[in-house]
Amino acid sequence: MIVMGIDPGTATTGYGFIKEEKNRIEVLEYGAIRTSSKKRQDERLAEISDQLSDLIARFSPDSVAVEQLFFTSNAKTAIKVGEARGVILLTAAKQGVSVAEYTPLQVKQALTGYGKADKKQIQYMVKMLLKCKETPKPDDAADALAIAICHVNSRKLRALSC
Repeated sequence: MIVMGIDPGTATTGYGFIKEEKNRIEVLEYGAIRTSSKKRQDERLAEISDQLSDLIARFSPDSVAVEQLFFTSNAKTAIKVGEARGVILLTAAKQGVSVAEYTPLQVKQALTGYGKADKKQIQYMVKMLLKCKETPKPDDAADALAIAICHVNSRKLRALSC
């Protein structure tokens, strides 16, 4: 099974592809879609959609796991991230890929067993679980890989409970 994890953002959208096979997880690719602040918001969102479409076509993931928007005190930022999330969900749906959404708390618990783990702890677990020589960069890509790992682990737990 191939899972694409996505950490949404307008300036930077992190992505990561992992493959789970026979209880082993391996990283296929990770990176970030970056958009220029000099562009209009609609242009930035179109760019995110176009690049996501290309990535989905290239890797044919079985599912896409996206981080849910968490409350932020900056409403302007929250709206822009929400718009990016909407474009991500729409792009995945148009490509026929199922989408799962996870809160930051769920991702932290799935990787560390502790819902208040900090960013360094999450990055360390991503590095260890994927057997990377160094922590994936940028941070948005490491977060996207964490979301993908959360999805694989959550899917396994759901299968056991059925």
